[in-house]
Amino acid sequence: MPLDILQAMNTQAAPQQPTEPDRVVQARKHVAPELGAYFGRPVFIRIIKEDWELELWTRDNEQWSILKTYEIAGMSGELGPKTAEGDCQAPEGFYEATPRGLNPRSKYHLSFNIGYPNAFDVSLGRTGSYIMIHGSDVSIGCFAMTDAGIEEIYTMVNEAFKAGQSCVPVQVYPFRMTPERMKKDATSPHYDFWKLLLPGWLHTEQYREPAPGTYEI
Repeated sequence: MPLDILQAMNTQAAPQQPTEPDRVVQARKHVAPELGAYFGRPVFIRIIKEDWELELWTRDNEQWSILKTYEIAGMSGELGPKTAEGDCQAPEGFYEATPRGLNPRSKYHLSFNIGYPNAFDVSLGRTGSYIMIHGSDVSIGCFAMTDAGIEEIYTMVNEAFKAGQSCVPVQVYPFRMTPERMKKDATSPHYDFWKLLLPGWLHTEQYREPAPGTYEI
């Protein structure tokens, strides 16, 4: 190969990395003053539907802790799992958000898919799609966190992915699963399902970490 061609090949500019949408860049700038010190840490999300709360957990070395608790601004349905497309239910169970589920151009500002239906849902014939944690304050079957709230949550999840976390656990519970609260709804048609979720809740409460090996439920 002629020398001049070889030199030209060696001096070509390296391919540019894809740029993030402006909405994501601006969100990162907005939340960096408060949360920038936590960017890149592993995260997981726990939702308690009855309390209308979303907990954002982060890990520092081997220690997990709740970084921030958000009030859910919009959610539809009742206590109990989602079973069918169009039932307006927010799901319950153990899910995983992945990088491909991020939507930086959502009509609800920013959003990411929680991974419903999981394998357990599919085994029961449950249907539904595009169950998201997103901005705004209204939602049907999803979890609306306001635009300011989703900027923080989305940025923390996105930064964790960029740092190498392959998936973010999303645990959705009907209520705080104390013995007293479980007893209160012992006659519910969902009680047997809730008993399947209980070990995950107890593990997180005892060990302050996402329960391993439970995301098929």
